[in-house]
Parts: sequence; C-alpha cells; structure tokens
Amino acid sequence: MRFKRAQRVQELLLEEISKLVQNGLKDPRVGFVTITAVQLSDNLKHAKIFVSAMGDNEKAASAVEGLKSAQGFIRRDLGKNLSLRYIPQLDFRVDELNEKADRIDRLLSEMHFE
Repeated sequence: MRFKRAQRVQELLLEEISKLVQNGLKDPRVGFVTITAVQLSDNLKHAKIFVSAMGDNEKAASAVEGLKSAQGFIRRDLGKNLSLRYIPQLDFRVDELNEKADRIDRLLSEMHFE
C-alpha cells in the first residue's frame, strides 16, 4: 500500500467488519471467526478479507461461505456506518498464514543443527 488513505480505510474496514461479525451476523456457519487482515486495492474499490476460524479447514471454509452469503448485508451496514464514497467489493478468503507458520516451525524443529 503506497497511500496513507488506503491504509486508514483498510484499518477502518478491519475494525468495522470485525464488530459486525461478532455482533450482527446470525448465520450459524459463522461461528468463532476472526478477521485477521484486509488488503485493499489502491483505488479503494476491492477488498480481500482474510478470515481465521476455530477448528479445522472445513469449518473455516464453511465460515467463509457464510460470510460470502452475508456480503450484501455487510456492505449495506458498512455504507450506513462509514462515510466513504464507495464501499468496496468484499472478497472473503481463508487465512492460511498460521498453517504456513506452523509448518515452517515444524520443519525447523526437525532440522539438526551441528
């Protein structure tokens, strides 16, 4: 991100979507979900939202499907709460960063340093 405005909007989206997921969604597929990161395009019209869920990958994929089905509700609520010209298109994805970090830790612990 090169622009300060994009970074500020990114942080604002992270905070608002996290609040909405905790308090406003009633979809049973969206259980214990954490919004880990938001990547916003430079023109502020597309946002990738990374989601981490308690449990296995199946639960995380189910939570992402629940969030995708609630995308219209989330965008409408963001439009009411935020004073932005455009509310970005939301693309929910499973955050695989923790799994990759665990794999790297496991590989490093298996190595024998002499």
